[in-house]
Amino acid sequence: MTTKKTIASKTKNASKTKNPVKKVAAKKSTVLAKLIGKARGKSGTMASPKLAAKKLKKVQKKKVVRDSFTMPQNEYSKIAEIKAICLKSKMHVKKSEVLRAGLKMLAELNAGQLKQKLGSLEKIKTGRPHKH
Repeated sequence: MTTKKTIASKTKNASKTKNPVKKVAAKKSTVLAKLIGKARGKSGTMASPKLAAKKLKKVQKKKVVRDSFTMPQNEYSKIAEIKAICLKSKMHVKKSEVLRAGLKMLAELNAGQLKQKLGSLEKIKTGRPHKH
């Protein structure tokens, strides 16, 4: 016969597993439970399924990665030129948006076209420039 205390300690120890997949699944289920709880009105019934879906979309954000890179000055100035063209057409864009749009275009190329475009780039030394 198990007591409430032993059951509680077993479930507590089970949540400390070293398997990251189980941890992620546990986190997702608790997030979903919280969202469902928030979507319920004061009467305890669901306010609307659309509200619950909207809140779920807000929680599932894409991860953003911060990175730095090296490029020649003339290619870097192209970003400013593209931004100026966008401003003339009353569209404000950020540098990262310009670079992401370029990546999207490269991703649409087939292997041969991609090899040709990347082969035409000037090879540069990576890393930080020396201080003078």
